[in-house]
Amino acid sequence: MELHEALYTTRAMRRVGTDPVPYDVQARILDAAVRAPSGGNTQGWRFLLVDDPAVKDRLGPLYREAIDTLWKTVYAPRVAAAAADPDSAESRQFLRVQRSSQWLADNFERVPLFLFGFVQHDPTGGSIFPAVWSAMLAARAEGVGTALTAVLGIGHRDAVMEVLGVPPGRGWHMSCCVSFGYPTGRWDVAPRTSAHEVAYRNTWGESVGFEVPEPLWPANGAAYVANSLAGEAE
Repeated sequence: MELHEALYTTRAMRRVGTDPVPYDVQARILDAAVRAPSGGNTQGWRFLLVDDPAVKDRLGPLYREAIDTLWKTVYAPRVAAAAADPDSAESRQFLRVQRSSQWLADNFERVPLFLFGFVQHDPTGGSIFPAVWSAMLAARAEGVGTALTAVLGIGHRDAVMEVLGVPPGRGWHMSCCVSFGYPTGRWDVAPRTSAHEVAYRNTWGESVGFEVPEPLWPANGAAYVANSLAGEAE
C-alpha cells in the first residue's frame, strides 16, 4: 500500500466483523510496531494481545461502564447540545461518532482482537504512541481496521491491570487499548478541520503561511497547493 493512502485512510474503524485476525498478520503488525522510534532506544514498552473470550468477558463490562461515564461527564455538554439540535452539522457529526463508539462498547466481546499498550515509567505515553500508531498503519496495510481508546485506563486502570496480570510495583502504565478486526464499513479519508486552521507559524495565532482547503491525497490536492504557493511567490 502506498504510504499516503495509509496515512489518509487509517481512521477509527470500530465496527468490525468476528473473523479472527490470523497470527501471521498479527506478527507483521507487531514487527512493524517495534521498529518505531524509541527515546534513547530504551524500548520500554510491552504489547499485550487479547483474543481470549474469557478475558474479553471480564473487560467488556468495565469498558461499557467507562464509556457510559464518559457520556455523562466529559461529553455531557455535547450530548445535551446534540439532543437539543440534532439536525445541525456539528450534532450530526457528534452523533455519528457517539453511535460508533457505543457500538464498540456494546459489542466489545465480539471484537476479535485487542492490543493493550504498556510503557514503563512514562505516564505521558510519548514513548509508546509512535509504536502504537505504526501498528495501526501496519494493520491498515493488512486490511484490518483499528480504533484507539484510553477510557479503560482512566476509569478502571487497576481492575484492568489485574485482569491482564500486569505485575504491580514495576512502573508499568497502561497507555491505550486498540481494537483490531476486519471492518464492515469502507475505508475513506476522514473529514477533518483543515490543517491551516489548526496550525500557526513562529507565534501563536500567526498564519502558517499556506492553506489546504481540500485533502492533498489523492494527488489532485497537491496541484492546488503548488499553484497557491506559486501565486504567493509572484
